Amino acid sequence: MILSTKRTALKALLAAASLALLPMASHALDASTPDGLIRQLSIETIEAVKSDKAIQGGDVSKIVTLVDTKVMPHVNFQRMTSSAVGRFWRQASPEQQKRLQEEFKTLLMRTYAGALAQVKDQTIALKPLRASAEDTEVVVKTEVRGKGDPIQLDYRLEKAGAVWKIYDVNVLGIWLADQYRNSFAQEIGANGIDGLIKALADKNQKAATGAKS
Repeated sequence: MILSTKRTALKALLAAASLALLPMASHALDASTPDGLIRQLSIETIEAVKSDKAIQGGDVSKIVTLVDTKVMPHVNFQRMTSSAVGRFWRQASPEQQKRLQEEFKTLLMRTYAGALAQVKDQTIALKPLRASAEDTEVVVKTEVRGKGDPIQLDYRLEKAGAVWKIYDVNVLGIWLADQYRNSFAQEIGANGIDGLIKALADKNQKAATGAKS
């Protein structure tokens, strides 16, 4: 079944990942260096979460608006989705790929909405970047520091032209795409790609109905 993974691990993953995927930018981001992009996203996200009661309350519509306008230009979401779908991505038609991206994004945003309510006094510390000037794919490592033990939070980024884009997030040794790949593969194996799309859509619809009730 979709999302039959350990809920505790997934919640920790998405709560921490939210810190860098939902910023409210007050000025242009510097995407010319991978660590510069992550640093600015992290700072602005912390500020946004602390100052916005709606986000803290899990306002899904506001979170989606923020992601669409401020974050998606800095994320290769197609690559993120294709990585989660795995080898089946190449078998999907362009329309199926489009639907998969839409439903996967909605799924993540609704999960983020609940996780963001838990963000209080965290700060982000970047670790030294180990990469050369010629690298086009890097991992930026950070720590989320607050109450309790620090949370490992790493990012995979790729260079697209002159800028960098995020395409995966790792918390406590778990990459986001890996977290979903097995359950997605099981659903596709049982019901095909359209079955996965339907399962995601049904889950999103149920979540939306529950939020309105």
